Amino acid sequence: MLAEYLPTLLFLIVATGIGIALILIGNFLGPKRPSPEKLSPYECGFNAFEDARMQFDVRYYLIAILFIVFDLEIAFVYPWALVFRELGVFGLIEMGVFLALLFIGFIYVWKKGALEWE
Repeated sequence: MLAEYLPTLLFLIVATGIGIALILIGNFLGPKRPSPEKLSPYECGFNAFEDARMQFDVRYYLIAILFIVFDLEIAFVYPWALVFRELGVFGLIEMGVFLALLFIGFIYVWKKGALEWE
């Protein structure tokens, strides 16, 4: 049974070797001309003006989490579409329930004002 995993292991070994080789080649052959300007911190095209530990608004995180939740849930629709014919009516009803719950969650988030940006 372990012989079935040999191609995967071989692929991982080759991929790791190529990655390490490219990093080493870049370090040895790449130009090294450091200057004070290149070594200075860079932030969005202008000099840093605040501490790196400044507070962010919670809405950034809320929008990010909502995006991940809805994006991942929509990703479940693709595998369902691939086997739709084999699932029949039961699969259609299950996906309808899933999408209805997703839509109810979206409406809830919308009504709570989580998508509002001031």
